[in-house]
Amino acid sequence: MSHLTQPVEVRRNDLIDKLMIMGVYKHGEKHLFELSLRELEYKYRKVKSTSHPHSQMGSIRWVGRKVQ
Repeated sequence: MSHLTQPVEVRRNDLIDKLMIMGVYKHGEKHLFELSLRELEYKYRKVKSTSHPHSQMGSIRWVGRKVQ
């Protein structure tokens, strides 16, 4: 694996995991592992923009906010 290929594969695997959590296993007739990084990013943005924030991903969490 080349120096540039490793981060791409890590990103692809991360997106595949996130899409599977959202219940997406295919894009058209292709399985997620057959898609390029660009196709996976497109599919992830599309699914994320149409999903409710309290769906299968869990509830909204505030990061860095102090509770008084």
